[in-house]
Amino acid sequence: MSVVKINVLTVPAEQRETLEKRFAARAHAVENSDGFEWFELLRPVEGTDTYLVYTRWRDEESFQAWLEGPMKAAHRGGGASDGERPQPAASASTLWSFEVVQQAAPKPAEQ
Repeated sequence: MSVVKINVLTVPAEQRETLEKRFAARAHAVENSDGFEWFELLRPVEGTDTYLVYTRWRDEESFQAWLEGPMKAAHRGGGASDGERPQPAASASTLWSFEVVQQAAPKPAEQ
């Protein structure tokens, strides 16, 4: 059964662009991970400073393997020119976990 992980990030307005650029710079980094199914970065539009990072995995084991391998390596990297790790763009983070119990796919386009 697939699992969904939603990282709930509190991002001050002045850090939004930084957060989005960091995700764009790592675009496709998760897609080659075993068990990965889906990713979305959701930007808030109405009166909140909360971003949602949605990922879907084949199972909990696949998520944990990514968390301990590629994700940990990506967050160690930083890319700051002075060799120091950049400050986080988010001021808080919470991880929500769900099992997929129902789903619907979009209808195929008619031709």
